[in-house]
Amino acid sequence: MTPDIDTARAQVQEAADALRQRVGDSARVGIILGTGLGKLAEEIDARETLSYDEIPHFPLSTVESHDGRLIAGTLRGVEVLAMQGRFHLYEGYSAWQITLPVRVMAALGVEALLISNAAGGMNPLYRRGDLMLTTDHINLQGANPLTGPNIDEWGPRFPDMSAPYDRELRDTAEAAALERGIRLQQGVYVAVVGPNLETRAEYRFLRGIGADVVGMSTVPEVIVARHQGLRCLAISVVTDECFPDALEPVSIEDVLAAAAEAEPKLTTLMGDVVASLA
Repeated sequence: MTPDIDTARAQVQEAADALRQRVGDSARVGIILGTGLGKLAEEIDARETLSYDEIPHFPLSTVESHDGRLIAGTLRGVEVLAMQGRFHLYEGYSAWQITLPVRVMAALGVEALLISNAAGGMNPLYRRGDLMLTTDHINLQGANPLTGPNIDEWGPRFPDMSAPYDRELRDTAEAAALERGIRLQQGVYVAVVGPNLETRAEYRFLRGIGADVVGMSTVPEVIVARHQGLRCLAISVVTDECFPDALEPVSIEDVLAAAAEAEPKLTTLMGDVVASLA
């Protein structure tokens, strides 16, 4: 739940003021890099790199594969703020805490948010290592970052979610993938809490309600970004094949290995989308 209005405003303002002093407020593109997908940060011409513990009110990333750094710099000539590692409900944080960085990015003038994540593929046409462009999502996390008092200057009480993922940005990603020969699926992302992976019955259920991949992030950040009027794009790396009748045990090492194999494609595609925003 969002804290009281004065506390919420103060936390965002304090974090934004601290970052403004360190990195300025020229970035118009925000990037959130998920599990095993932090190498895009190496493509950024970094002006400043801050650990999350240097930023007021930021949570600390507890997942080993998340570096927990905010990078300010340029990517393909475009000013960006990139989170190398994110936060999750399963770490014990609230929906407000895990989306605070998006509020702060908006306060600094960011207008578009690009998100990556690792996800399990349930669509039988998907294969390990594929990229999926998110066209829509389903929130099964049992939490919503907009719960609690609404701050009207941030967004409306009842924000529309008929098109959470920007059509123009998706078209750009699709065209870039076609030009570069990158296999890019398109589908629906369902968010669950985790941290355990799903049972066979749960995969059947999630596929049955219309999801193509399943993960433990992204949706809260998109809800807050859309509440604040930011354009959103999300790309999943399919790190394992979650077909109930042929399900194999999966370890975090398997997930990280799949993410690492697909990462060059994701880095290229994200870079192309960022370049289009110049």
